[in-house]
Amino acid sequence: MKKICFYSQVLFFGLVLFSGNTLIAQEKTKYLDAEQSDPIKMGWMKGSPPPADRIVRFEDGSFFQFPALRWSVAHMRQFAPSINVSHGLRNSRSLSSSINNGIDKVKFIPLGETNPITWAESLQKVYADGVIVMHHGKIVYEKYFGALTVDGQHAAMSVTKSFTGTLGIMLVKEGLIDPEKLVSHYVPELKNSAFGDATVRQVLDMTTALQFSEDYADPNADIWKFSAAGNPLPKPKDFNGPKTYYEYLPTVKKKGVHGEAFGYKTVNSDVMGWIIARVTGKTVAEVLSEKIWSKLGTDQDGYYLVDGIGTPFAGGGLSLGLRDLARFGQLILNDGKAGAEQIIPKSAIDDIRKGGNKEAFAKGGYPLLKGWSYRDMWWITNNDHGAFCARGVHGQVIYIDPKADMVIVRFASNPVASNGANDPYSLPAYEAVGKFLISNK
Repeated sequence: MKKICFYSQVLFFGLVLFSGNTLIAQEKTKYLDAEQSDPIKMGWMKGSPPPADRIVRFEDGSFFQFPALRWSVAHMRQFAPSINVSHGLRNSRSLSSSINNGIDKVKFIPLGETNPITWAESLQKVYADGVIVMHHGKIVYEKYFGALTVDGQHAAMSVTKSFTGTLGIMLVKEGLIDPEKLVSHYVPELKNSAFGDATVRQVLDMTTALQFSEDYADPNADIWKFSAAGNPLPKPKDFNGPKTYYEYLPTVKKKGVHGEAFGYKTVNSDVMGWIIARVTGKTVAEVLSEKIWSKLGTDQDGYYLVDGIGTPFAGGGLSLGLRDLARFGQLILNDGKAGAEQIIPKSAIDDIRKGGNKEAFAKGGYPLLKGWSYRDMWWITNNDHGAFCARGVHGQVIYIDPKADMVIVRFASNPVASNGANDPYSLPAYEAVGKFLISNK
């Protein structure tokens, strides 16, 4: 029984890491729609104690099974150990609003379909839990669904990677990291791993050549071993694998030539987190707090899930409030400035926005993202608006459109982990709202 429970927990950590390519078995499954699966209406974890059929648990993995996950993503700290990202002692920076009621009626045609739908309808398609649209620095749209509240927090999933990449390029611009140096220069423990002869730049842009499978249909895939290492709860007595992220990462082997192709592998983000921790002498959570979160005027702390020795999960463990996510997105759009304060060097934002190698990205296998690239752990659309974004499984996003002076942030709990399930209803929606705001100045 203990082994079954352990691997159920591993399943959760694996899903948090899921890379975003199509998971065919999931996409063929029929699920309750957004209204039918509303976690408040379903009564998950309501009562003292809740009814037996409405209790979800970490130990058996039930908390991350749909439809219960729609409640759990807004309550992650109740299930697994975490470390906070302090917002400090400053007062929060106010967010002004000028609600535009026309956004709900904006129409677009989803990718691969012929009939238009509205923005409001698209939110139900992606199982949105909360959405904010910022335009010219003001909130013009803000809605909450499911278990998320304005003062609540939600799992950001792989949007976490873009926070890690942002910290990485900040330290590059501050001179603490040389992106052309080998990873082993900063973390000698990785010398004999796949990362030993990779540059920091290749890690930041995920062009490392790794023998690392994130195929969730394969029970022997490397992702399960990584997930098991990161599982914070006690291991079975017969478990003989790595027990922390730091123990696992040196075991990753090389396959191919670094720099030739984009390969979205979560372990890159955790290697970057290790480099950040090594050069600063602090955890990623502390660095994020000191350099950004405590200066941004956020409403509340964020928090990271951690492994068994308290190492923050730099590849997908962050939970945040939606308004604070909007503040961060606006900070990036504003070239790193919040008010009169330059929090992130403009040169770091410029580095992100210039994008990565399109030819390398094309080899990554993302048919819906033609012409895109990847830089500093941000997804770069290279469209005519210069848009770029942070993306996480189950529908998490920060979408930044410089031409429209717009930021969209969304938390969601789509039963399908793959971003391929959301993109047809999301990518054209973002562009449509951007064009609408430009035409309705």
